[in-house]
Amino acid sequence: MEVDRRLMGLAVVLLVIWIGFDIASGGRFITPRNIFNLSVQTASVAVMACGMVLIIVTRHIDLSVGAILGVLAMIMGVVQSDILPQFLEYNHPMTWIITLIVGLVIGAAIGGIQGLAVGYLSVPAFIVTLGGLLVWRGAAWWVTQGRTVAPLDHNFMLLGGGIEGTIGATWSWIVAAIAIVAIIYAAIMERRRRLSFQFPVKPIWAEYTNTLIKAGLVLVAIITLNAYHLPERAAERILEDRGIPVTPENLMISHGIPIPLLIVALVAIVLTIVAKRTRFGRYVFAMGGNPQAAELAGINVKRMTVAVFALMGILCAISAAISSARLQSAGNDLGTLDELRVIAAVVIGGTSLAGGVGTIYGALIGALVMQSLQSGMALLGVDTSLQSIVIGLVLVLAVFSDKYFHRRYSDPTS
Repeated sequence: MEVDRRLMGLAVVLLVIWIGFDIASGGRFITPRNIFNLSVQTASVAVMACGMVLIIVTRHIDLSVGAILGVLAMIMGVVQSDILPQFLEYNHPMTWIITLIVGLVIGAAIGGIQGLAVGYLSVPAFIVTLGGLLVWRGAAWWVTQGRTVAPLDHNFMLLGGGIEGTIGATWSWIVAAIAIVAIIYAAIMERRRRLSFQFPVKPIWAEYTNTLIKAGLVLVAIITLNAYHLPERAAERILEDRGIPVTPENLMISHGIPIPLLIVALVAIVLTIVAKRTRFGRYVFAMGGNPQAAELAGINVKRMTVAVFALMGILCAISAAISSARLQSAGNDLGTLDELRVIAAVVIGGTSLAGGVGTIYGALIGALVMQSLQSGMALLGVDTSLQSIVIGLVLVLAVFSDKYFHRRYSDPTS
């Protein structure tokens, strides 16, 4: 069935974590409400983890992603709360679009600057991004002198999920149908592609099994998210705004898929296609496998380094929008320690610190593992300091696991 044993083990670990926390919390962890909240809370780290995969695959690292998130959140908060209201009315339909564009451009510029230092000045990425962590964290405070920016634009806050930041039950089923069709189509095209090049293919039963498992996971996720209904007062307000009679049956309004989860899915799909189907992706993995050979083969390693770091900056801007929108404010401490969570998620997900190996979907599972640990401990009332200890130990264990797998599969005698 060509199953990645390491990722399969990670999925089992995730399931054990969920069951363990559910038993310890008296059945409060594996509920539609908590799964919904878990997906929203994971979104910010998951988006950055997708970019960190490419960074680590190229044998670099970015310790500044949390600080970049913080400064971009502050800048976008100031743009929509202080600057744009001078030219546009509050909650104008263009406010969130302009704000997001500003964040994406500045994020790409910040990432590009760090990439220039790494690629063209040959300064180690560890040093550049460690300095960036301090610089951008200080800049986040400097933007507003420590003031928390609020309130944010109403449309912008939809990016953070919440009561109105979802697509509802009907559209959720439509998205599920599209996803299942895409899964079936991808399986058929992959098999045809292998046959056309006379590559070995999986038995047909394995193809069916893999496809059914993936489609089943989509259905389970949609059923779970649709099972979480809006609070009664919020449902009454929505029905009144729409002119629909308020009855007990009409009050059962499902949240459906939260917008942050859709953003994560879109980012993951795009970056997976980029990594597997484009020249850019092949160059990234070639650089990670052997940077000297890649340069001798004609790959502009310096320019590629700048591009990868600029992409990381763009993803930090998306995460900053999700985080600040979810909190409905922008504070200068936003994103603190996110760099550790992102790196841990990527390494747990199977990306090798030695470079050349990594997957986007592995990083997503890793991000979900990290957030599940944090949310589960918070649900049980575990002290914050102890949560940090556990996360730190998980990071060390993940690096040890990476070294173990790398040594085992690189040694022909193992």
